[in-house]
Amino acid sequence: MLLAMAPKMFFKIKHNNLTSLLGLFLYVFGVASAQLSPDFYNATCPGALPAIENVVRDAVANESRMGASLLRLQFHDCFVNGCDGSVLLDDTPTMKGEKTAPPNNDSLRGFDVIDRIKAEVESLCPGVVSCADIITIAARDSVVALGGPYWTVLLGRRDSTIANFSGTIDIPSPFLNLSGLISAFANKGLSASDLVTLNGAHTVGQTRCTIFRSRIYTEDNIDPSYAASLRAICPASGGDDNLAPLDTETPTVFDNDIYQDMMMEKGILHSDQQFYSGGSTDLQVEGYSDDSEAFAVDFGDAMIKMANISPLIGTSGQIRLNCRKVN
Repeated sequence: MLLAMAPKMFFKIKHNNLTSLLGLFLYVFGVASAQLSPDFYNATCPGALPAIENVVRDAVANESRMGASLLRLQFHDCFVNGCDGSVLLDDTPTMKGEKTAPPNNDSLRGFDVIDRIKAEVESLCPGVVSCADIITIAARDSVVALGGPYWTVLLGRRDSTIANFSGTIDIPSPFLNLSGLISAFANKGLSASDLVTLNGAHTVGQTRCTIFRSRIYTEDNIDPSYAASLRAICPASGGDDNLAPLDTETPTVFDNDIYQDMMMEKGILHSDQQFYSGGSTDLQVEGYSDDSEAFAVDFGDAMIKMANISPLIGTSGQIRLNCRKVN
């Protein structure tokens, strides 16, 4: 893998030739990407993107953590049946939604912001903008609102009419080792390089005690003083919902600090520290730690790639009028 073998050279080339590489990148994605377009709503709902940006910006200004939550929605949507908005569906008497599945229950948030966005775009152009597209735009706008990079979102997805509770098993667990993480991403057409890049999303947001407790009490590849500080937040029993930042220094700014944390054995999640543990991804972590611009460019590219996982296009699915339920 070029990125793993020579990260600094790759970073320089990629940063200096973004336009040409992005063109090649989009070409490689084939049929699905060819039917998605950054201009999809230009004629049918030209006010959609500014309206979404305004709602996201206000939500993040009100609560910076919301930026990380909206970004996470794209991950949890796309890893279950593709980027189809299914994660937003509520339970019905005949269908169990994904919201209460183990990877999402008492953890995934931001649904009320999506509701506000949907209401706003419906007032502008009823029945035009999909919930699946709203998720991808809101993820990008959240990163920008937190000081991170801008990337061009490809649009034209349609919404699923079903959720897949059992399919949430495909969402990578924070307790996986590196090989398991690589396999989980490979199953979605994402490379090990994409994995390390996308894990940079953990440079913002917080995580619950129940997710990092085992790491701070049982693992030895963690900075001792850092582990001690986390034990003050997360006791050996109880306090499951107590929160700690994923990034030790700037958890409300989208930057490359998470990679510096990994190198100091301050990855709060077991999965985070896996990327700098003497394995195949160490060089990429070191490269991103040194080069914030390279990380920013690569992150945008990887988010575009992830947003192209099995989208519903053409006449598949529907444009849901309410993101919580089918029409």
